[in-house]
Amino acid sequence: KTTNVLNKVPKSVQPDMKTALREIYLAPTRAQAEVAVGLFAEAYGARYPKAVACIRKDQRALLAFYDWPAEHWIHLRTTNPIESVFATVRHRTVHTKGSLSPTAARLMVFKLVTAASKTWRRLMGENQLPKVIAGARFQDGAEIIPMQSHSAA
Repeated sequence: KTTNVLNKVPKSVQPDMKTALREIYLAPTRAQAEVAVGLFAEAYGARYPKAVACIRKDQRALLAFYDWPAEHWIHLRTTNPIESVFATVRHRTVHTKGSLSPTAARLMVFKLVTAASKTWRRLMGENQLPKVIAGARFQDGAEIIPMQSHSAA
């Protein structure tokens, strides 16, 4: 998303805008991130409305990682794992374009992804996975524990 936003402004503005974007996604809470979005819109909205619209349009999705365990945020903020796997596949398939059957291509992609997966780093906060799978809710990276209501008899 950072690249998409920066592509909408001149190169001379990009370093400062990149810093402002970092303030958004590195904010410790959703509320602070929303304030940072507002400051971004204030600072750049008049001169670069397309860049601000790009952020505002997907703001909800961009801040969705606050609803997950804080240990997972580093993984949720980046697309590098996805991009690196597909870069490996793209690199190999470009050289063999047109010479593979669909079945052979699928097998080659499978082997490339399997080989690439051996170098993946482990998920931080893997102890949180059972909670996530069970449907636990998180706010600003912390688990929301429902309060038991005690009624007097």
